[in-house]
Amino acid sequence: MNSPLRIALIGAGNMGQQHYWHLQSMTEATLCAVADPGPQAASLAAEWGVAHFADYRQMLEQAKPDAVIVANPNTLHVSTALDCLAAGVPVLLEKPVGVHLDEARELVAVSKASGVPVLVGHHRRHNPLIVSAHELIHSGALGRLTTVTALWQLRKPDSYFETHWRREAGAGMLLTNLIHDLDLLRHLCGEVHQVQAITSNAIRGFANEDCAAVLLQFDNGALGSLTGSDAVAAPWSWELNSGENPVYPRHADQPCYLLAGTGGALSIPQLKHWHYTQADGGWHQPLLATQESFSAGEALRLQLQHFVRVARGEVEPLVSAADAARTLALIEAIREAAETGRACAPSLVEG
Repeated sequence: MNSPLRIALIGAGNMGQQHYWHLQSMTEATLCAVADPGPQAASLAAEWGVAHFADYRQMLEQAKPDAVIVANPNTLHVSTALDCLAAGVPVLLEKPVGVHLDEARELVAVSKASGVPVLVGHHRRHNPLIVSAHELIHSGALGRLTTVTALWQLRKPDSYFETHWRREAGAGMLLTNLIHDLDLLRHLCGEVHQVQAITSNAIRGFANEDCAAVLLQFDNGALGSLTGSDAVAAPWSWELNSGENPVYPRHADQPCYLLAGTGGALSIPQLKHWHYTQADGGWHQPLLATQESFSAGEALRLQLQHFVRVARGEVEPLVSAADAARTLALIEAIREAAETGRACAPSLVEG
């Protein structure tokens, strides 16, 4: 039997602490060190009974972890991950994979050349209800996928923006929030051929968007829309509908994704599958609703268990650096479309 994988944590903020709470109850992995220059990190490391380092490079050299979770600020993701790869240490890198596509491409190339794996933390793909939805869609149960409607509409309180960087360009919904939804749309529906978009900061007037409307044309011909706002009193979003994170109140009866095909439709997160009893059914016949099932399990914990297997070389990453870079390319295409008023195609990412 393998001994527990020794995992170090770079970044002891909100996401880093969430990873710790799952790690402490896992038998297949254990936390061995924390690297974070912030004032709270030393006390957290002492509380958790592990070594603390202000400099993660010193931690890599002295603690010699088997694997690393990188959960520091977005702008440091790629440079930190590259240092870990240079030390031969597998990485679980929190999303986004980077803030610019060029740096994400560099990470893809280095991971490929070194053979050291990177798993990117688009954890929702590990959620059992998404696993079930993916299986249903790709089984052909919906027929030919035709339209997709995605909603991310809620209100962030004013206190959220007291942190200065959250009012600045790059910290808006697209890179912080909608990147999750766009990654799931790619995962469930396939690659995106082109996008059109309008964004606005009219509600708060900050340097980032508070409303966005995105049209998507998928490679398979399906058409989709994603409408988002973090300034509205509304119940439609993964956070408020899925129950994945208990810090958010749940409106379980409300959907955030609606997928429709020639043979049926699916609401997520309810996993309600709509279909006719006859192949030639139409609008004069009632639709039947079948409740699809899924297994229990917390997405972040399942992602960590997957990461242990990735670090041991047993499986390939569910979300590789190249895969995550394609989601980042989609974000960049949406920004370009919003700025120019033109339809834009995401840049290709090899790997």
